[in-house]
Amino acid sequence: MSSPNDESEALEFPLPDGQTTLLCVIQQLLGFDRARVFCSDGKVRLCRIPGKFKKRMWMKVGDVVLVAPWDFQPERGDIIYRYTSNELQKLEKKGLLKELKELLG
Repeated sequence: MSSPNDESEALEFPLPDGQTTLLCVIQQLLGFDRARVFCSDGKVRLCRIPGKFKKRMWMKVGDVVLVAPWDFQPERGDIIYRYTSNELQKLEKKGLLKELKELLG
């Protein structure tokens, strides 16, 4: 039986839902708050890094991020979250990183 603490730990960070958000890996930082990312649906997108992340959280090549593709221009999107190493371990346990690893290599 799970305790309430287990459920709150699982909800500490946002998870991809496959429709409005996707797991992606940063391939290249392009400057001017832009990055090229490889997404779990097999597409490469040009994504914007919002100012709130640009100032507080450094992005680097190889980081796993959560991306929200734009409705009107699906080949672009916004980076809405960067996962830490602890969060990546939790995603690995849930099996969410398998498809991304298969696509990458």
